[in-house]
Amino acid sequence: MKSPSKSRGVAVISAIFLLVVLAALGAFMVTFSNTQQLTSAQDVRGTQAYWAARAGLDWAIPQVIANNSCPAALSTFVVNNFEVQTSCSTSSFNEGVTATLVNITALACQPGPCGSGVGSLSYVERSVSASIER
Repeated sequence: MKSPSKSRGVAVISAIFLLVVLAALGAFMVTFSNTQQLTSAQDVRGTQAYWAARAGLDWAIPQVIANNSCPAALSTFVVNNFEVQTSCSTSSFNEGVTATLVNITALACQPGPCGSGVGSLSYVERSVSASIER
């Protein structure tokens, strides 16, 4: 039989080891939770940017149809705190009949101006395009 004086330190060492393991597990869970929350927020902002770009496209298409070609300059405006830039280009082709293809692009980003925050964790950008044949 062991004497009680030799086994008294085992419980303290086991308790300290258990506390260290639980603290490390808790720190990992907090880090994982924060990462999950940031990822979810970026996903929501990406969806908002997509719909802001769609709004820009919905604005630009009637402008192109009304002018029967690309306007000299399409607009940059703000939709729901997203900067939206629209652009337009034309190209012609001939396959027995001459046709013109009008390409319209809307770019939404936050924080603006678009392209300035690339590489930043808070920067979100979405682009939507449409083509119209004339």
